Amino acid sequence: MPARLTVMDAQCALCARGARWIARHDRREEFRILPIQTPLGEALLRHYGMDPQDPASWLYIENGRAYSSLDAIIRVGQRFGGLWRGLAVLRLLPRPVQDWLYARIARNRYRVMGRTDMCALPDPALRKRLIA
Repeated sequence: MPARLTVMDAQCALCARGARWIARHDRREEFRILPIQTPLGEALLRHYGMDPQDPASWLYIENGRAYSSLDAIIRVGQRFGGLWRGLAVLRLLPRPVQDWLYARIARNRYRVMGRTDMCALPDPALRKRLIA
């Protein structure tokens, strides 16, 4: 398994944008992206105590340690460096506020951003990182 793995909803347009963000900024090609809708994606979420049916399920695994919610996004940004380290400012928010904010976005993502099929996107940089 790769050292850095993101497990996300392959049917969510917002998640697909996040996957393209990872593919675009991961210059060292360290990240792999795994759809929740795969048996391995579901198994990893369950292993780390998450519900694959919960819209707030987004997981970042780095060297066997799992992170979720805004903490996962902040950690991914830190790996990219540069301006993306600025995401760390979100850590100034109390953890319950971070979780509330993330949950609100996650629960409304289909309504606001729509649906897509991440695995069908023609972006070669993204396709190279997908584990499907």
